[in-house]
Amino acid sequence: MTRALLASLTALSTVALATPPSSERSLPVFTDVAAEAGVRFTQVSGSPEKNYIFEAKGGGVGVLDYDGDGLLDIYFVNGSTLEDVRKGVEHPNALYRANGDGTYTDVTEEAGVPGRGWGMGCAVGDYDGDGRPDLYVLGINGNVLYRNGPGGRFTDVTEVAGVEGGRWSTSAAFVDHDRDGDLDLYVANNIRVDIYRSPLAFPGPDCNYRGTRVMCGPRPLPGARDTFYRNNGDGTYTDVTQAAGVLEDEPYYGLGVAVGDYDNDGWPDIYVANDSTPSYLYRNLGNGTFEDVALLSGVAVSDDGMEQAGMGIDFGDYDNDGWLDAVKSNFAFEYHNLYHNERNGTFTDQATRAAGTGLATRPLVSWGTKFMDYDNDGWKDIVVINGQVYPHLIDNPVGGEHYDQPRLLFRNLGDGRFADVSTESGAGISAEHSSRGLAVGDLDNDGDLDMVVVNIDSTPSILRNDGGNRNRWLSVRLRGTRSNRMGLGARITARAGDLVQIAEATTAGSIFSASDSRVHFGLGKATEVDLEIRWPSGTIQELEAVPANRLVEVDEDRGIVTPATGATPGEEGP
Repeated sequence: MTRALLASLTALSTVALATPPSSERSLPVFTDVAAEAGVRFTQVSGSPEKNYIFEAKGGGVGVLDYDGDGLLDIYFVNGSTLEDVRKGVEHPNALYRANGDGTYTDVTEEAGVPGRGWGMGCAVGDYDGDGRPDLYVLGINGNVLYRNGPGGRFTDVTEVAGVEGGRWSTSAAFVDHDRDGDLDLYVANNIRVDIYRSPLAFPGPDCNYRGTRVMCGPRPLPGARDTFYRNNGDGTYTDVTQAAGVLEDEPYYGLGVAVGDYDNDGWPDIYVANDSTPSYLYRNLGNGTFEDVALLSGVAVSDDGMEQAGMGIDFGDYDNDGWLDAVKSNFAFEYHNLYHNERNGTFTDQATRAAGTGLATRPLVSWGTKFMDYDNDGWKDIVVINGQVYPHLIDNPVGGEHYDQPRLLFRNLGDGRFADVSTESGAGISAEHSSRGLAVGDLDNDGDLDMVVVNIDSTPSILRNDGGNRNRWLSVRLRGTRSNRMGLGARITARAGDLVQIAEATTAGSIFSASDSRVHFGLGKATEVDLEIRWPSGTIQELEAVPANRLVEVDEDRGIVTPATGATPGEEGP
């Protein structure tokens, strides 16, 4: 890895990738490098027995360049135990700064981001537009907004900003829903619970899983309504949940949140995965309000009308037709959904049809999930992180189920189908853990996408992508001026010969977690690419013949600015 400025790449003729990706070359593999990277964080989540549902949820992770050095740092959210919460004993979150040599240093204390109480998830966004990414940390007994300041020191501005919440919050998304240039905030909440009192009886009279007595929830526990905050532009937020049209008549059990313009009308929409209840798809009406169209669009329940235990969620155009599709992970024996966008406001679930991703997910409890082009062939693949919630299954597997479960990786074949390459993608994928949160980003700036995974009650996995940069790539970091500073919500169209891809800048998706805001494109054998950027402000920007194998920073007014630091082309690039 180098921090030096990239030398200009010689422009070569473009080689198009218009056909399905070839399988001739060896596939990339993922290697867990957490130990050698010096990451010693251990996630804490309740009692070993998991007597209560919130103990079984685990936690999330965020990747962000908090100090502006061009390298992604990692923020882990920690939980607690009932005993420690009531005693005031803290289990701090952890911020690890990238050192630039593959290792990390714990800077939690000096950065001032320990969290408080029982944490669960996080979101990343520059809410005040000062060019520094801020952190919003979610938890059972209140949320925390950390403002990133000079010198890499954060300040707790929760009370001033008015976003403490007070419910059990799980995932959140920064989104400029009204396109006014600052980031609003959608917060998913789960059940109503007060962990300072006797929370929930265990075991309940009817709480069992396939004949085994287990913790109760989420049904029939009381749900907690989600919250939507509008950014006032002065460092404060206003709760506009009702005014924005996202106040639930019957509160469900929110988990994952994704943001994307699924109907191509220029306004960001919000998709929410709910546990054991219908999901929400909030269509942005362009006037500051939303309407829930999940049922009519075909993404609320399963194809046969059954409610599913929605967990992780993401948007991505997996067939490169210019329309965002969606993926949603679910509980065991509820196959994970792959929704194809039919370009008319509706989706069809292709997981058990042409795509072929459903069968492998069926016996697993799936959490974090993301679209990611892990082999840089220009077609978005799918990763799914798994882990049971009932520790009893370690010694007493029910129907072949186990508490620790392998990850899944589905390689996009470019024709609407996916191949399960989990067993041939390295120990980082095949190793079994009970995992929860997932964040994706190019941690080492070598041109391929890596992953960070939270394992409940254990140390995390940092999955380095080895070989993904054998194909060419481009990474785009956005700098908004009239739009929000991070450019979240911008739509980028990348054209390399006959291959046309779209992607949107976002940190949302997966579950409990925040991924890299840089927009990554795999380019196959193409040596240059034309970009069209539709900024949230409405500005359309065109950039021609951008050389491959580099990280570029694009300013909304000036175009490509000084070459970004820290990127190295793949050594084996064609």
